[in-house]
Amino acid sequence: MTTTPPPGQRVVQPEMGGVGAGVTGGGDVVTVAATLVSAAVIIAGLYYGQDVLIPLAFAFLIGFALNPPVMWLRRRGVPKVIAIVAVMTVVLVLLAGLFVVLGTQLRSLGEQLPTYQSTINSKFNDLKAQLRAPGIFDSALNAIASLQKEVEAVQGATAQRVEVVPAPGTQLQVALVWFGRALEPLATAGIVLVFVVLALLDRADLRDRLLRTLGGNLHRSTDAIEDAGRRISRYLLMQLVVNITFAIPLTLGLWLIGVPGAPLWGVVAAVLRFVPYVGALISAVFPLILAFAVDPGWHMVLWTLALIAGLELVSNNIVEPMLYGTTGLSAISLIAAATFWTALWGPVGLILSTPLTVCLLVLGKTLPQLQFLDTLLGSVPALSPATRIYQRLLANDVEEAIEIAEGEIEALSVVPFYDTVGIAVLRLASDDYGRQATAAHRLRVAEGMDALLEELRDEHPAAASMAPGPQVACIGGKWEIDAIAAEMLAHALALEGIAAQTRRVVHVTASSVARLDLDGVPVVCINYFSSEPDSAARQFCRRLRQRWPELQIVLVLWTVPPEALASDARKKIGADEIATSVAEVIGRVQRMLPEVAGEPATAEAPANDAERVAALHATDFLAESLRDDLDAIAKRAADAFDVDVAMISAIDADQEIVIGRSKELSGFGRDEAGRPILPRQAAICDHVVAGGETLVVADTERDARFTDNPVAKTWGLRFYAGAPLRSSDGFVLGALCILDAEARTLDERERVLLEKLAADAVETISRKQADRSSEQQAEKDSEAGAAVGQRVPE
Repeated sequence: MTTTPPPGQRVVQPEMGGVGAGVTGGGDVVTVAATLVSAAVIIAGLYYGQDVLIPLAFAFLIGFALNPPVMWLRRRGVPKVIAIVAVMTVVLVLLAGLFVVLGTQLRSLGEQLPTYQSTINSKFNDLKAQLRAPGIFDSALNAIASLQKEVEAVQGATAQRVEVVPAPGTQLQVALVWFGRALEPLATAGIVLVFVVLALLDRADLRDRLLRTLGGNLHRSTDAIEDAGRRISRYLLMQLVVNITFAIPLTLGLWLIGVPGAPLWGVVAAVLRFVPYVGALISAVFPLILAFAVDPGWHMVLWTLALIAGLELVSNNIVEPMLYGTTGLSAISLIAAATFWTALWGPVGLILSTPLTVCLLVLGKTLPQLQFLDTLLGSVPALSPATRIYQRLLANDVEEAIEIAEGEIEALSVVPFYDTVGIAVLRLASDDYGRQATAAHRLRVAEGMDALLEELRDEHPAAASMAPGPQVACIGGKWEIDAIAAEMLAHALALEGIAAQTRRVVHVTASSVARLDLDGVPVVCINYFSSEPDSAARQFCRRLRQRWPELQIVLVLWTVPPEALASDARKKIGADEIATSVAEVIGRVQRMLPEVAGEPATAEAPANDAERVAALHATDFLAESLRDDLDAIAKRAADAFDVDVAMISAIDADQEIVIGRSKELSGFGRDEAGRPILPRQAAICDHVVAGGETLVVADTERDARFTDNPVAKTWGLRFYAGAPLRSSDGFVLGALCILDAEARTLDERERVLLEKLAADAVETISRKQADRSSEQQAEKDSEAGAAVGQRVPE
């Protein structure tokens, strides 16, 4: 049986095997073999070169930790060599002081240990007595002991044990052995110290050489080095904070319990916790043993155990998740990395496992050849939420799909979930239709989506509408996926307070359309997932117009190329509006309903707008003398973001004043200083003032608020992004915005950069205002000084 795909989709047949397939398969085998051999060589090099690599790794790790204070000193005018010497001196003095404190505490404990001998002997005697008492395992233990004696007797009859005892060495030989054992870690520490100093001295040169080694895109390599440094430095800082916050309450708790040497065990815990997993266990052993030796009873041991367990629970469940979140590594990759590096380099590898794995993660994010490292090690989910839900539906695991959807809704709410995840699931199903999906897969997706939507409607019901009947009817254009999208859209509209219902039509015939029962319904939304819906949509719109001439039609095209969304596309098809997202449909439907039709889409003024306007006029925002400075900031923003226009605007009581711009703007009025002024009702920046946060409009033609905006129409704008200009007292006085004729968007880093430029503009205005105030005060002081000592005329 053959399946006809939706219009605009092509059935891809599997390729036939043959000579080409064999060559491709052979090439894949060679690639895999080469990859495995390369990995084996790298691992062998890491193992056999550990004597050199371990000091280098430690040196760079310490260099990451010490670079921030060195740079802090250098920014304050301290020469580089002096800054490095100062930081290294402070570190060495702190380490020496730490060893002195530890030595003092250990000597004090050593002097007190003989006093605890009787307590230890008493407890061991009690334990021996309890173990010698008859118990349920006595018979089994006796049987094992008798069997062991018989085995030893047989072995003694056949062979006699011989032990070779080496001759004792001279005192000089023993001293040399101990000196060699002590010299090895000291030599390693000295090598690490030298490497740290060299790394801090030649930091710029090392960075340049690393950039040359990475090669390729210089921008990408620079971002990778900055990312690695930021992650490792933050990890070390957070690890230090976690260890200190663990050691301080541990010290206080042990002191209150009465365990001797409480400061010593706090310091030991802070140091050993730098060793992942094992360090915390080792640091807990010492105070427990000492509590066992000091207290004749068991109360001190139990209280110490409860203290350590409680602190570990708080640290592991509250503090450490924040720490590991800074690295970008997943929990399982942290454990796997600890195992791998410990197997290679022993306990030292365990200490270095997290920073080294962070470097591998950054390489995976930077180099396309190593992208698999990002997938294996990163904390970012390997599959998007839409892909996860779609896969669960293919596997007929509807319950888990619903669980994933509920988790996303907790973070997004229902309507954004439909827009970003729900429609994406249907888009995946539409793309696979006729290519990879079988009949069973299609049926599972359809039934699973029905169950998921029913669950969401039950868990998130819409409030009862005040409308006498449905205001919107949502209809699937042709395929089952279209009908599911119509149900999703109807629920989203209902959650926004718009009474919406779904209608089903199997064939677009006159009789089928007549049975849709659209009398009294002002708006209809027709959904299509086809990439070429023109013919079917035109026929559907014509049938609806013939039956209900006053009906307003919104054509929702979920998968269409951009050229199909031209301004005259809706006229050719016969629809009143064309939309491509849930948010856009909601906005357009709200504009089409009779109670709001024809009203302009204006921003709601803040509640304290009068105070805000007064604050605007109390500053130098509107001063003409700042024009060149603000124009320069706008020009820099336009160049940095590669957009057509950047401007800085102030929102007055009834108008928007462009106080800085990257180029000349025409089409609107001018104030006395020649600056462009726009009506506040038309100002897109007024929405930034109303919301108080950065606003990004990816495409004004696809956002119902700005489709008919006169500013966008006059300047031919498709993209807008504006960051608020916030005064020191919290008022949003205007916005710094970037505009472009092409639709685009901003990622999170670009949003932060735009907000930084807006803060720079505010700082420039404040600085100029402070300078002007200082000059005015100086003039007043000068005039007052000139008047002192003059004779008062008669």
